[in-house]
Amino acid sequence: MKFRFFEIFDYVLLISVSLLVFIGIMFVYSSGVNSSAVSVSNEYIKQIIFACTGFLLMIFFAVFDYRKLERLTPIAFILLFLLLIYTKFFGRYVNGARSWIGIGNFGVQPSEFGKIIYIMFLARYLNRSAETAPLKRFFISALITAGPVLLILAQPDLGTASVYIPIFIGMIFTAGLNTSYILFIILTGTLTVIFTVLPVWQTSILQKPIIILSVFTNPRLRLIVSATLIIITMIGALGLLFYRNKYYYFITRFSGSTTLALGASILGGKVLKDYQIKRLIVFLNPYTDPLGSGWNIIQSKIAIGSGGITGQGFLKGTQSHYRFLPQQSTDFIFSILSEEAGFVGSLFVFILFFIILMRIIFIMYTTKNTFGYYIAGGILVMFFFHFVVNVGMVMGIMPITGIPFLFLSYGGSSLWTAMWATGLLMSIRFRRLDF
Repeated sequence: MKFRFFEIFDYVLLISVSLLVFIGIMFVYSSGVNSSAVSVSNEYIKQIIFACTGFLLMIFFAVFDYRKLERLTPIAFILLFLLLIYTKFFGRYVNGARSWIGIGNFGVQPSEFGKIIYIMFLARYLNRSAETAPLKRFFISALITAGPVLLILAQPDLGTASVYIPIFIGMIFTAGLNTSYILFIILTGTLTVIFTVLPVWQTSILQKPIIILSVFTNPRLRLIVSATLIIITMIGALGLLFYRNKYYYFITRFSGSTTLALGASILGGKVLKDYQIKRLIVFLNPYTDPLGSGWNIIQSKIAIGSGGITGQGFLKGTQSHYRFLPQQSTDFIFSILSEEAGFVGSLFVFILFFIILMRIIFIMYTTKNTFGYYIAGGILVMFFFHFVVNVGMVMGIMPITGIPFLFLSYGGSSLWTAMWATGLLMSIRFRRLDF
C-alpha cells in the first residue's frame, strides 16, 4: 500500500512545480527588501505558509479519485455562483475591484478557485453531452461560461474574468465542436475589446477626434448602427435558410458577431472604469501617461532590461529595492526575477513551465477517461494563458490585466488554485487507464 501511495505522484510535475514555488518564495522575499537591505515585508512568510498548505491540497486531490467529483460539480458550481454574488455586494475592495472575502487580514478570492470549479463543471457537461446536437452543445457551454464571467466582470475584475474565455475556447476545441463556433467567439471577443477601448484610445493616446468613432460615443448614432446590423443579420439568416448560399453564411456570422460585440462594448464601458480600459491600450505607448497607467510598464521594462544575461544578483536589483515597481510581489514578480537572475534565470523558469505544459499534454493523450481529458485540457489552457499574458504584460507587449504568474506570484488564492489543479492532474495521470 505504501509503494502504491508513492506511485500516485507525477514526479515530473512535482519537481517542476516545487522548483517554481521555491523560486517564487525567494523573489517574494526579495520584493520585500528595501534599498538599505532591510526586509520590510512579511509576505514571504505568508507565501511559505501558502506553499505548505498548497502542497497538502495538492496531495489530497492527487490521492482522491477525481471521478468521484463529477457528481459534486453541480453543487460546487451553484455555491460558486452564490459566493460570487456575495462577493459583489459584501466583498472587500482590493486594487479597485470588490473581489475578496475574508475575516481580518485573511482573505480569499472566490473567482480564483472558481476557475477549477468551472473547468470541472464544463468538463462534466461536455462529457455527458457527446450525443447532443453541436449547436445546442455550444450554446449551453457558452451559457455555463457566461454566468461566472459576468459576475466577475461586475466586481469589476477584468483580468480574472478574461481567463475563463480561453479556457472555454480550449475545452470546446478538445470536445471536438465545430471550428466555426470557436472562430465566432474569437472574432466577437476581439471586436468587443476593440470597440470598448477605441473611445479611450481616441481621448488618451490619439488625443484628437475621429468622426467614425462617434458611433461609440453618440447614443443616437450607436442605436442606428445597432439596428442596421440587426436587420443585416436577420436578412443574412433568412437568405441562409432559403438559399443555403455561403455568402449569406459569412454575412450572418460577421454582422451577428459585430452586433454582439457592439452591445458587449456598451456594457463593458459602463462596468469597467476608465483606468481599467486604459490599461488595455497604454502598452502601445506607455509614455502617453508615464506617471499613471504607463508607469508599471516603463519600470518593468527597465527592470528586465537591466538584468542582462546573468542578472544583477539575488537581492541586488535596484528597481524593486528602491520601490519603483508597483505590485512587485504579485503581478510583476517576473520583473524582479529578470532583473536579479537575468536571461538565464528567466529561461530556467520558462523551461520549467514548458515541462509542466508538455506533461499536461502527455496526461491528456494517455488518459482513457473523457471527463479527466476535458479537465486536463482546461487546466492546460489556464496555465498557458496565465504564463503568456503575465510575461507579455511585464515585458510591455501585452495589456496590463492583473493576471498573476502562477506558482511564483505572492497570494494564497492563486497558489492554492494552481496546486489544486496540479493535484487533479496527478489524479488523472494515476487513473489514466480507468474509464
